[in-house]
Amino acid sequence: MKQSRDEQIEKLRERMTVSAMEKGRRHPETIGLSRQLDELLNCYSSCHNRQREAE
Repeated sequence: MKQSRDEQIEKLRERMTVSAMEKGRRHPETIGLSRQLDELLNCYSSCHNRQREAE
């Protein structure tokens, strides 16, 4: 089953938060998850803006 974009964002946010709490904010895993989340949010924002411009 494919996850919705919102579900993907929330799951990644949860993973990043757990990593930060367990390993620290500067741990490579936490930083990697943060970057992934940034990319996903940027993509979401870009797609959303294109849809609004098309209306």
